Amino acid sequence: MRIRRTFAAVIATAALAGLGLAGAATTATAAATTQAAPSAVTPSECKQGGGTADLSNNVCKGGMYDGQAVD
Repeated sequence: MRIRRTFAAVIATAALAGLGLAGAATTATAAATTQAAPSAVTPSECKQGGGTADLSNNVCKGGMYDGQAVD
């Protein structure tokens, strides 16, 4: 009788651990999805991203939005 309870506990734990791993894989997949960079950024967005807005050429230089058009 004691062996049966122990065996049932082991099976239940393994089942819950399997669900936890499946949930973690789903979360990791959702986190890996990224959004595309905007086609044009504002001068303040360029500056917040670490770049400098070159308004004579309407382009962001440096930072996260390097090469993006400045709107």
